[in-house]
Amino acid sequence: MITRLATDADITGILDLQAINLYANLTDNERENGFVTTPFTTEQIQTLLHNERGVFVAEENSEIVGYAFAGSWDFFSQWAIFPYMVSRFGLVQFHGASITPASTFQYGPVCIAHDKRGSDVFPQLFGTMRTAMAERYPVGLTFINRKNTRSVKAHTTKLDLEIVDEFDFNGNQYYGLAFWTT
Repeated sequence: MITRLATDADITGILDLQAINLYANLTDNERENGFVTTPFTTEQIQTLLHNERGVFVAEENSEIVGYAFAGSWDFFSQWAIFPYMVSRFGLVQFHGASITPASTFQYGPVCIAHDKRGSDVFPQLFGTMRTAMAERYPVGLTFINRKNTRSVKAHTTKLDLEIVDEFDFNGNQYYGLAFWTT
């Protein structure tokens, strides 16, 4: 298994993995194993890849078994939750780091194939993303729906991300998490 910056050739595999794990496509029981909430289009993935260098994949036997997105707040502002998160930056504290749109980036969504969850795919993919984004940002931020307990546990336990915010948006409750890139 390798983790790397994605290419255009990976987009179909990313979209396939997204469709299998999209909240809207899952039953309540299936959601207990984790989910992604934001559907990305081919064009959005291409923009994130080419303009932000923020699409990362885990590949095994020529199959995409995981992906992670990361990018600027400008890119992510096309979804209403992200400007709301930015509006809360004055309330967020993270070990004295400056939390501004210029000094931080949005990490996520991240998705791992069902049969690879609990393996080393997730931490390796996160590490590849983190190293690449460290060239531009000292701190990464993300949010996780509180209903997605598997993702909350994986991020706080496996990756040691720190919960720095809790907020409600569109009738859902979220955790905001932060991490150093180096």
